Amino acid sequence: MNTSTNKPVWFITGCSTGFGRELALKTLNLGYPTVITARNPAAIEDLARQFPDLALSLKLDVTQPDQVQAALKDALAKLGRIDVLVNNAGIGYFGSFEESDDAEVRKMVDINFWGLVDMTRAVLPQMRKQKSGTVVNISSIGGIIAFPGVSFYHATKFAVEAISESMSHELAPLGVKVLIVEPGPFRTDWAGRSANEAPRTIEDYAATAQARTDMIRNYSGKQPGDPVRATEAIIQAVESENPPLRLLLGKAALANARIKIDALRKDFDGWEAVSAGADFPEGE
Repeated sequence: MNTSTNKPVWFITGCSTGFGRELALKTLNLGYPTVITARNPAAIEDLARQFPDLALSLKLDVTQPDQVQAALKDALAKLGRIDVLVNNAGIGYFGSFEESDDAEVRKMVDINFWGLVDMTRAVLPQMRKQKSGTVVNISSIGGIIAFPGVSFYHATKFAVEAISESMSHELAPLGVKVLIVEPGPFRTDWAGRSANEAPRTIEDYAATAQARTDMIRNYSGKQPGDPVRATEAIIQAVESENPPLRLLLGKAALANARIKIDALRKDFDGWEAVSAGADFPEGE
């Protein structure tokens, strides 16, 4: 591949489907050298063939630290730098809190949270050395507001939100930016084959968790969000002089984020006197 370009170098995890694939296609079409990764490299061979001078295709399972280190070493050896890391690899899981299978939940946490953590830790020394770079963490509107039927998925995304916000304060003085991307419902495979489901059901949760799961499953393929437009928004934010910390994607994400803000304000204002009264009286 050609490594002489002065254009930004992107490194994207989870490029076999969904946002990862669409984003990789967009950056490559823009002429950006892009490290495209997947657990099964055969799933991204077509991109590598289509852009032989720009695409570096690597095998990467973000839950395997040795593969994380090997991919980073290979990327830096061939491209010399990483300007944008996109932590996109992730999965969903359906089931109420009580119904959810422990092994499946821990697998999701390893991918959605610890995989993101390990990947970012691996890349940050290079970005600190460059005194520049952007870490893009693909979260979800489900990292801001939670619904029944996906409690543990929400937990992983709330964790991504928290660690990303803290990182943003630590990294800003070092020239490294953090962007949290919060999509609403988009036409990816997240709600299809990519998400497993609890193996047992409890009738008491039929009207809450199961009803929500059925709604999301039946909505798959009909969501209003356009993944291509989403990738354009992500690139616009990354390249902005003053990017946001949080980038909501889609009208549904905007609406639900505002519902959460209103709910927080209602609790905070309604219980203001009780909250303030938990301090020692002034002067003591």
